[in-house]
Amino acid sequence: MKSKYKLICLDVDGVLVQGKDFWIDAHKAFGTYEKGKELTKKYLTNDYEKLVEEVVVKLWKGRDAKPFLNLVKNRKYMKGIKELFDIIKKKKWVSAIISGSGLALSKRVQNNFGVDHIFANELVIKNRKISGEYNWTVGEGSHRKSKIIKGLCNKLGISLKEVIYIGDTHYDIEAFKIVGRAIAFNAESKELKREADVVVDSNDLRDVIPYLET
Repeated sequence: MKSKYKLICLDVDGVLVQGKDFWIDAHKAFGTYEKGKELTKKYLTNDYEKLVEEVVVKLWKGRDAKPFLNLVKNRKYMKGIKELFDIIKKKKWVSAIISGSGLALSKRVQNNFGVDHIFANELVIKNRKISGEYNWTVGEGSHRKSKIIKGLCNKLGISLKEVIYIGDTHYDIEAFKIVGRAIAFNAESKELKREADVVVDSNDLRDVIPYLET
């Protein structure tokens, strides 16, 4: 039977990889956790540009990139990730990562599992140092994720009803509102669960597979 979906969009933190907040863990790796937590609370949802300036430029610029690269390298995949991507390939769906996490981590997933498109935030590294540059394609998520999905659908010539989105936090709510099938996976957000078509309270992506087409 022909699938009614053509595109599957996936968050990274807490969905494809273990760990809920990549950037907080980056603060831990750089030894800036307390200050980073304070700045994140202050600016994440109301002034992302200011957060970037305070963290990337003032706290991290010039630091050795090794702790960050080790974080990317050692992040563990969510259980069942291979089986999920096997199904995606079998159904010949286009796949896209749309995440407020790091681009380097998304590229690792792309290289390992053949993701077609990735949209994530890039901490720029030059000469093995944090350059102080940061490309925030997704920002903290929220409205940008839904805009990215709309733009990708226009590019691919498909409708929003033909999209599956799998997310786990309140930053995915706006994306959930516009897609054909919204799946809350491993989610703690009650708001997100209310917007979801399907809620999968699990940390194993194989538990998502039965709900991809029903």
